[in-house]
Amino acid sequence: MTITTFKASRSLRYSALTLAMGLAFASTGALAQSNTTGSIFGQVAAKQGSTVVIENTETGFSRTTTVDDSGRYRFSTLPVGKYKVTLQNNGSAVSTRDNIVVAISSGTEVSFGAAVAGNDAKNLEGVSVVASALPAIDVSSVDTRTVLTSEQLNKLPIARSVGAAALLAPGVVENSSYSTTGFGNIPSFGGAASSENAYYINGYAVTNPLQSLGATTLPFDAIDQEQVLTGGYGAEFGRSTGGVINIVTKRGSNQWKGGVYAILRPEALRANPRNNYFPNTGYYGPNTALHTDGSLYWYRNKNQYSYNTYGAYASGPLIKDKLFFYVDGEMTKQDGTSVASFSNSSSSTAKTGWNDYTYKMPRWTAKIDWNITDSNILEFTGVQDNIVYDSSRYAFNYNDYSHGEVKNGGVHQKDSSRLYIAKYTSYITDDLTVSALVGKQNLEHLQQPFGYDPSCPYISSSATVQAPGLTYGACQQGAVSSLLIPGANDKTHGWRLDVEYRLGDHTLRAGYDAQTAESLTGSAYPGGYAWVYGWQTDPNIGIDASHGVASPASAGGLGAQGYFVSRAYNTQNAKVKTEQQAQFIEDRWQITDRWLLSLGLRNEQFSNYNGDGKPYARQRHQLAPRIGAAWDVFGDSSLKLFANAGRYHLAMPNNVAVRGASGSLITNEYFTYTGVDAKTGAPTGLTPVAVDRSKGYACGNTNAISSNLECGEAPDPRTVAAKGLKSHYQDEYIAGLEQQISPTYNWGAKLTYRKLRSAIDDTCAPALGGSCFLFNPGTTNTFLQEQADGSFKSVTYTREQLGLPELKRKYYALDLFLEHPFADKWYGRVDYTFSRNYGNTEGQLASDLDTGNGGQADVSTTQDWDLPQLMVGSNGLLPNNRKHQIKAFGYFQATEEWRFGASLIAASGRPKNCTSHYPTADKGLYSGAAYWFCGLSGSGTAPGSTGYKPAASDYAFSPRGSHGSAPWTYQLNLNVAYQPAWLKDLTLQLDVINVLNRQVATAYNYRYETSARNTPNQLYLRELNVSDPRYFRITARYDF
Repeated sequence: MTITTFKASRSLRYSALTLAMGLAFASTGALAQSNTTGSIFGQVAAKQGSTVVIENTETGFSRTTTVDDSGRYRFSTLPVGKYKVTLQNNGSAVSTRDNIVVAISSGTEVSFGAAVAGNDAKNLEGVSVVASALPAIDVSSVDTRTVLTSEQLNKLPIARSVGAAALLAPGVVENSSYSTTGFGNIPSFGGAASSENAYYINGYAVTNPLQSLGATTLPFDAIDQEQVLTGGYGAEFGRSTGGVINIVTKRGSNQWKGGVYAILRPEALRANPRNNYFPNTGYYGPNTALHTDGSLYWYRNKNQYSYNTYGAYASGPLIKDKLFFYVDGEMTKQDGTSVASFSNSSSSTAKTGWNDYTYKMPRWTAKIDWNITDSNILEFTGVQDNIVYDSSRYAFNYNDYSHGEVKNGGVHQKDSSRLYIAKYTSYITDDLTVSALVGKQNLEHLQQPFGYDPSCPYISSSATVQAPGLTYGACQQGAVSSLLIPGANDKTHGWRLDVEYRLGDHTLRAGYDAQTAESLTGSAYPGGYAWVYGWQTDPNIGIDASHGVASPASAGGLGAQGYFVSRAYNTQNAKVKTEQQAQFIEDRWQITDRWLLSLGLRNEQFSNYNGDGKPYARQRHQLAPRIGAAWDVFGDSSLKLFANAGRYHLAMPNNVAVRGASGSLITNEYFTYTGVDAKTGAPTGLTPVAVDRSKGYACGNTNAISSNLECGEAPDPRTVAAKGLKSHYQDEYIAGLEQQISPTYNWGAKLTYRKLRSAIDDTCAPALGGSCFLFNPGTTNTFLQEQADGSFKSVTYTREQLGLPELKRKYYALDLFLEHPFADKWYGRVDYTFSRNYGNTEGQLASDLDTGNGGQADVSTTQDWDLPQLMVGSNGLLPNNRKHQIKAFGYFQATEEWRFGASLIAASGRPKNCTSHYPTADKGLYSGAAYWFCGLSGSGTAPGSTGYKPAASDYAFSPRGSHGSAPWTYQLNLNVAYQPAWLKDLTLQLDVINVLNRQVATAYNYRYETSARNTPNQLYLRELNVSDPRYFRITARYDF
């Protein structure tokens, strides 16, 4: 589908997978516990009459179990926190272990007696660090995870966001083409698109319901533990083919606690962003505005801001050992100024080229925990995430870099989110546990442009497309190019039920979860439509010959010089819905003391509804087997070998229906003109450019063309998607080892292979007669096509008949790590990843199309697969490929008062491309430089035809990823903290982020031509998404 940007395979071969599972003993989470809890397990030498008692030292919650005949015991589904474990024999305590930390979805081994090497408690989490724990390996799980505690999040010098913390996990890379305020750049996991992740807060899914990009944000200080799952996760997790970020919030205890904190990022201590320049293209056109090589494009030195957070928290017992509360509230405010125009912007855009803005982000989190009895727990969570943006726009002068004092534009925007979660857990017997969760979230969106005039169309014109001697004004004040509909909102509600039963050596778990997401959304140009001005070097070439639009010269006026204008509509408005359900069952089988086998199966159902409430896509009986094993080689948790394999499904988010299944109006009607109204910016002396209606892309009886025939009428839901549409799913295989090589060092290695088996995208292949359908790329699809008499006919097409290649996205990686758990006053970890991510699709997104406003955000309806020509040359290294990654982080407690920390993330750059127009102006081709060819394409018409112009001599086939790589990115962060002995409740900390002030482009503009054929793009290879400059963060915290 044509592009909307964002900034802010066929069924599995079961026989092959089953064989691989049997050989690899692969796994998912073998912990048999929920995604917000952990477990304690161990072995006891004395068996008969022995019991084990655990007690949460913070809340008084306790449980007792009997040691089984094999000397083993296990407590699962435990709230995270600190515990005391006591071994009793005939009712008398014989041994106690203190300061046992239970981490999210992790197992902590506490064994007693000579039968097990060592008598100390072992926290077996790979990254989670507890001062009292010895280095050891978690032999109770086989998934691939990183757990960061609140202590680590405060001690490590990283940006204060969930996404930034996730980047410390191996195989997670930053995708700068997609970002949201508060969340930051949205990461990519294991070669998947950034929309393929799942996010949870206290067990409830909080992934953005409209686009699946990002998630609800809570106060960073309210996070107790952040779990980052990068592969092999259990059957309880679904709706993700990337990774999972799982948050557990802090909770109250029997101890009264409180504190205040201020976190300041002063503008004066932030380095200046470097300016952005036109690349050297060697092109000098007839207009002096085109003589740009090496000159200033975007003045960024004045783009500065302060970013300050003030917060407070309190927690404690409302009733000792029974009822507890925790609440954290904070206000973050960002005040800044930035240059919002470019050196070649139109005069009307320059009038709003200076942006004076403020973000206000009030957030709070509240948690209530009620230990009704030791066998029954009730939890309530509330989260607010509000973002208020106010912008005032003034004129900016590139001659002297000054700005005006009269407000010419601006906008007020507000995004509000409220989340409520309730969870009940009942330990019915020692062997039977039941938990139930229900959640609800409301998100509201408001946009109010300054000086908005509904009768005034939007004007789009840059200096490079303006005819000499004319003044291109604009009557629409402000700088909003897309106006959100009133009352826009998103809502989700859902619930889940989990049952766990222990039967001998088997821990059985089953569950059901469901979530419904609704969105009322849409947008349009301010004033309803836009005048979009254009220019091309050769006026005799068709403006859009593929869709039957003639040349500018054929309509006279300024068209003789290549100037033209289009009246553009981009109107979308719909209330849409998705429903998702899943059932899962899992058996954690302790075959022997050393062998653990986990067998899981998940069944998912997805339904998507259009703006009329009618389903246009449904998937049922989507079986996702998960199987894995762990081998405690020596029986002392010093060496673990593990492997896992599984299938993971992903649903389409709501935005697919907004455009693809509802009544979108996206058209262009072309004219030449003789003048411009200097006040309104509207063209005068219009002459329509002829359209060859036989091409089949004109809407009704007008000259307005739509490449996807989006003419404002909702399609019949039966004609939106292929019959029997399969969901997006991926298979994954992992094998690895972890070993304790000394009392203070662990190391590990892991191999990962991922293959995308099925995807959902849209296609408008010519074989479909001009219609567009959602389909499964790379395989045979059956479509219901409307006939001339209004009837419908099922037609089946192979991929060869559609002219499309096989689906391909593969990822393999080798991860190595060396870790020093906290001991001898310091903690440290180093990870190295060698990986390759390649194929002909990124997945649900298209980052390669980023030209400065973000990648394509039409999730599951990208431009890929729309036409056969778009897929020619598409196979290659994908945008999330980072061949090498190095991550190191840690801290050193030098004295009781002084602490030092560091983090380093280094990665090789993403692949570079060069794209142009397709060699021939075939019928129905999109008019844009997004094809895998490089150079000036010529007219694309047959030799001897009107306006024919051959391609340049250096115009050539240019496959994806064949132009090298962007530079390496390095970010070194350091911090120092002082906790004075004379006031131990006070902590002062200084963090320096990007110490070396490396400002490196992470992407480039890859379009060799403009949207007009044979017209060089002055911005080809312009640097995009340059990393943030160095800044200092000052933290003052007082805890009492």
